[in-house]
Amino acid sequence: AGTIAYPPETDDYQFEAELVVAIGRSGRNIQPADARAHIYGYACGLDMTRRDLQAEAKKKGRPWDVAKNVEQSAPIGLIHPVADVPAMDTGAITLTQNGDVKQSGDLSDMIWPIPDVIAYISRFYALDTGDLIYTGTPEGVGSVRPGDRLLVRIAGLSDLDVVITGPVT
Repeated sequence: AGTIAYPPETDDYQFEAELVVAIGRSGRNIQPADARAHIYGYACGLDMTRRDLQAEAKKKGRPWDVAKNVEQSAPIGLIHPVADVPAMDTGAITLTQNGDVKQSGDLSDMIWPIPDVIAYISRFYALDTGDLIYTGTPEGVGSVRPGDRLLVRIAGLSDLDVVITGPVT
């Protein structure tokens, strides 16, 4: 298993299991019908959040940057090229914490299909080869503590397995 450090200045560090899309062809203003041609591959990912800092920022109308942009807060598993995996429109996505299932869903339940996500983002940002898009999480996000082991599984992809280490000092 890999490791990620519990960050400073938080008492509520939370996991979000996500499908990650790796961009393989640059573009801007990409149409949904053309979006799949811009995908290099897919991977399991974790979007870790300092939830207490996010709630405080929301309450004060401030940006969430200190809640979402944390060292080691977006670990990613092995990226599988599109030629080696299914389209990733359906399939189980789960997260276990210390062996207990905490998140369980299906990629077909995503609010936006992947081509729509790519099209929307590319209206605001030029997407470049190597960019990673974390696509959202099923219900069941929760807090972690040092020593916890998180395992993200998405049908057709390699697992992402990480252990939370002691706090950064």
